[in-house]
Amino acid sequence: MDPLKQQIAGEIALARNPGATIKKWREIFGITQTELADYLGITPSTISDYESNRRKSPGIGVIRRFVDALVDIDSKKGGWVHKKLAGEKKPDVFSVVDFEKPIPAKSFVNAISGRVVTNKRKLADIQLSGYSLVDSLRAILELPVDNFANIYGRSSNRAVVFTHVGVGRSPMVAIRVTNPKPSLVVYHGLDKMDDPIAKKISEVERIPIILTNLDIDTIKEKLGRF
Repeated sequence: MDPLKQQIAGEIALARNPGATIKKWREIFGITQTELADYLGITPSTISDYESNRRKSPGIGVIRRFVDALVDIDSKKGGWVHKKLAGEKKPDVFSVVDFEKPIPAKSFVNAISGRVVTNKRKLADIQLSGYSLVDSLRAILELPVDNFANIYGRSSNRAVVFTHVGVGRSPMVAIRVTNPKPSLVVYHGLDKMDDPIAKKISEVERIPIILTNLDIDTIKEKLGRF
């Protein structure tokens, strides 16, 4: 599958608001609801229903048809949007940062204005040697399972900060089935943690989950002091 198509399909499938994500990508490609509906052989109101979440979340078959339509319609117009997006240099899936010396987990959480949602008592026992910043969506789509351990760098005694998180299940499932495991997990941009599976894995693995909405650049600046 075309990497760009894979990226768009994955983002829609994992989105908390799939309708808004569908609309976002349609508008990025500069395609009207009527154009898209004509190509798919459906009514514009059906497209509107999906984008406003009046219809249930689309299945993978619908998502695939939608993504194919975007790229095919764009291709008929010269394919300029696809060429631009596919040619853009992507940031790394993950980056690894080591501290000069281990720091208490509580200091880390305070620095990122974090909120502890699981295993709060465990924090007092954790010293962190660094942190890794991981694009959770791209990690799921692009990072082979046998390469997942690379996100820990020289030591798994670190926090892993996941960005572009939907409900929080996928990162914890990946952690559950691979080794080694981090000392701390941070979800960036997630307002609340309701997924019972993610919480259960956190409890079983004894890995605290932290939520933060602090700007990523600010997080990097604050953690850079360590």
